[in-house]
Amino acid sequence: MSSISGPLSPSESYRASAERTAEAGTYLGGFVRTLDFELDEFQRLACRSLQEGKGVLVAAPTGAGKTIVGEFAIYLALERNLKAFYTTPIKALSNQKFTELSEKYGAENVGLLTGDTSINGDAPVVVMTTEVLRNMLYADSETLDDLGFVVMDEVHYLADRFRGAVWEEVIIHLPSEVQVASLSATVSNAEEFGAWLDTVRGDTDIIVSEHRPVPLWQHVMVGRDIVDLFAGETTFDEIAPPADAETGAPIPVQDRLTAATKDADGQGFEVNPDLLRMARSEGQQSFTGRFGHGGRSQRRQHRQRTEERARQGAQPGAVRRASRPQVIASLDRQDLLPAITFIFSRAGCDAAVAQCVSSGLWLTTEKEQQIIARRVDEAGQDIPSDDLDVLGFWTWRDGLLRGFAAHHAGMLPTFKEVVEKLFVEGLVKAVFATETLALGVNMPARSVVLEKLDKFNGEAHVDITAGEYTQLTGRAGRRGIDVEGHAVVLWQPGTDPAAVAGLASRRTYPLNSSFRPTYNMSINLLAQFGRARAREILESSFAQFQADRSVVGLAKQVRSREESLAGYAKSMTCHLGDFTEYARLRRELSDAENITSRSKTRAHKSLNEDSLARLMPGDVVDVPGGRAPGPAIVLSSDHSGREPRPAILTLDNQLRRIGTEDLEGPIAPLTRIRIPKSFNAKVPKARRDLASSARNALRENRPPAPGRSTDFGLGSVLPHQEKRITELRRALRAHPCHGCSEREDHARWSERWWKLRRETDALARQIQGRTNTIAKTFDRVCDVLSAYGYLEAGADGRLAISPDGQRLRRIYGEKDLLISQALRLGALNDLDAVEVAALASVLVYQAKREDRGLRPRMPSISLESSVDVVIREWSALEDVEEANKLPLTAEPELGLVWPMYKWAKGKHLQEVLNGTDLAAGDFVRWVKQVIDLLDQLAKIPGLDPRVSRLCAEAISLIRRGVVAYSSVL
Repeated sequence: MSSISGPLSPSESYRASAERTAEAGTYLGGFVRTLDFELDEFQRLACRSLQEGKGVLVAAPTGAGKTIVGEFAIYLALERNLKAFYTTPIKALSNQKFTELSEKYGAENVGLLTGDTSINGDAPVVVMTTEVLRNMLYADSETLDDLGFVVMDEVHYLADRFRGAVWEEVIIHLPSEVQVASLSATVSNAEEFGAWLDTVRGDTDIIVSEHRPVPLWQHVMVGRDIVDLFAGETTFDEIAPPADAETGAPIPVQDRLTAATKDADGQGFEVNPDLLRMARSEGQQSFTGRFGHGGRSQRRQHRQRTEERARQGAQPGAVRRASRPQVIASLDRQDLLPAITFIFSRAGCDAAVAQCVSSGLWLTTEKEQQIIARRVDEAGQDIPSDDLDVLGFWTWRDGLLRGFAAHHAGMLPTFKEVVEKLFVEGLVKAVFATETLALGVNMPARSVVLEKLDKFNGEAHVDITAGEYTQLTGRAGRRGIDVEGHAVVLWQPGTDPAAVAGLASRRTYPLNSSFRPTYNMSINLLAQFGRARAREILESSFAQFQADRSVVGLAKQVRSREESLAGYAKSMTCHLGDFTEYARLRRELSDAENITSRSKTRAHKSLNEDSLARLMPGDVVDVPGGRAPGPAIVLSSDHSGREPRPAILTLDNQLRRIGTEDLEGPIAPLTRIRIPKSFNAKVPKARRDLASSARNALRENRPPAPGRSTDFGLGSVLPHQEKRITELRRALRAHPCHGCSEREDHARWSERWWKLRRETDALARQIQGRTNTIAKTFDRVCDVLSAYGYLEAGADGRLAISPDGQRLRRIYGEKDLLISQALRLGALNDLDAVEVAALASVLVYQAKREDRGLRPRMPSISLESSVDVVIREWSALEDVEEANKLPLTAEPELGLVWPMYKWAKGKHLQEVLNGTDLAAGDFVRWVKQVIDLLDQLAKIPGLDPRVSRLCAEAISLIRRGVVAYSSVL
């Protein structure tokens, strides 16, 4: 493995110069002559490896110039009359790379293939998403002929929980003669990943660069002042974690902070003492404010004194945070623009632009405004004026003219591409973005600002990791433009400078595989290689490679623990009897007591769940806790076996769901009202009327429906367990060892023995579980496919692919088997093209957790029937998957049905999005995914010609307007 951490020594420079002279007549020499800059040493090493016919893994910081290696692979392919594929994880990056390569090599030589776009697919250089290449490999596409090189950009994406497995599929299945150039962010286990690549792809060189070509300085913005995070001049390269002299492991951040403040020799790094004092001062003030004595008048006097000190220029304990316009103005004054401000919220990004515009701040010159206006008007000239208003075009244009823009997934792709181009050209100076921008889109800036160091991950607010911090701040510093880059964290109440320093200390993150066999992957492997060879291929995955490596360490731990167990057993020997048996009785008694306690808690929860499942629409209940306690009307029942969550309407018109966490005991109806058939929960007046009816029923003390049982069986819980506890206590007292004078000493050794025994057995189970884990999952997937008839036993006993299985081979997606079942059961047979588009959205769309609500009424009876087929089949499939211990297929979502139906009907975008929480960009993205699915279905060999025709017709209906405009600029 080659590792490059900084500038070369004089001798190394001389040797490198001699090597450059020797390579002048090679392909690499020719490539270098096309560049207007010198290659860095890591780039040169990686290019040489490719020239020598090897594969490469290049791991380097963001902005270091990894893509040069990918471009050399393309250069080699063209020089040798071979093809080169450039794969990316996201369409936005594919579009950007397509534009760059088209400008460099000519539009006739470069193609683009994404799920919904196909441009010049037979070109010698094709940019594509990784899924497209995977699909080609399984279909044995002719496009693979003469393929010489594959560049896998952002290959660390294979750790992604949802899509990462695709990278491994491609690496495993690519023909052996294809050279792979894998480009990755800096990861801490590059050597492990490279060793796997070497195993599955052959000779692969690992090139790791720790050096940032543009120094990165770390700051904290306190109020409107930008303060250095570290004392002295400390850059990105200088705060690398030093290794421990004995173990070689990185010294923990906190230890280095402490050492730096004690040591005079400059080892480690030292946080700016002014920031540490400010944090202490703020903490003391917070303590006094929260727990100090004094009434309202004293607090008012304290506030007046603080304001007076601020007017006089004194520094109060608490820091007044700068507004977003003030932050940008401060950066502008210190010549730190252009800047990307990461805000972990789409609404926050849009709000930031609006705040900067309303503040009257301008960052552009008159000439720049003219260029921006021309570019923006060109991008919007083909969009109907009605759609421009819905898309917020004029607000977006106004922000751009002033030098501000947002960048997030809710924007129209066309708008995002305009922002990217204007920012790269230095016309837009301040972009407010979500973290998706850090996924490889080429938008370097002079400065990066982080508003907060925590984000909402869909379930809870969590701190960002050191790896995420490195990825985000890595955008700062434009190579060839900026002398240095700057990362700025905004000071928040409770900010810990030492914690910020820990994030900034360039600790990398490990690359862990997310690979698992899917239905489509498994049936394609079976079709191409048979079961035995398919198992071997899966066992060559990076996931199994990592599992096998971990088993070696686990086995060593097991051996060490077995030796300790023998010593513990000797120490607990008792002269009065078998202390092992006595210890077993003690343990059984403790376990029985714990089980009884847990059983009572579980029984209480079960009663609460039963009471929720019994609720019916129209019941009026009193919710004791949660976000909106008080009386509420049940709008829909929930009889699901796992934690029912009926939908309710509170008397103050809030729609929500209740669960066991909102209850203190079983819940029963207070009264009951009738819900009109025409009731629509989205209409405020209908909600108010229903709440009024509930208030009247409560005032009149109307009884709930007759015959409703409110007996929840609150009787004695588990009496047989109480009896078992009594018997164990009696047996314990009767045992000979009970009277031993050293009983408690023996017991302590016994507890240690049992604890270590449990840990050792758990390690042994881990070893067993990690051995052939991927192949075992594959076997379970095959069992499910056999149960559904996609695999059939042949005359020789081997598994064969059924006609339905051949259809599944051409369906790619997270719900592949469910989609295949929908086709098999005729869910599309009685639909027209508009309804087919709407049904396809059910099989693609994934709502945000907070957006999931009541099941909407379907636009037509035939569509309602088809949706019922899909929901029933999903429920049955989930049961089968649970029984086979496989990951569950996600529940079909109905939130996109109406928008898709209206769009396919030709309605205006305004009408389509009315009454939904969908942003225009989200809608376009989901429509494109529906198009991708419909295109797959239309091309399935042997599918009913009418269904294929309907899918193609549905594509033509929905690929219009903003969806058609937003492919590639």
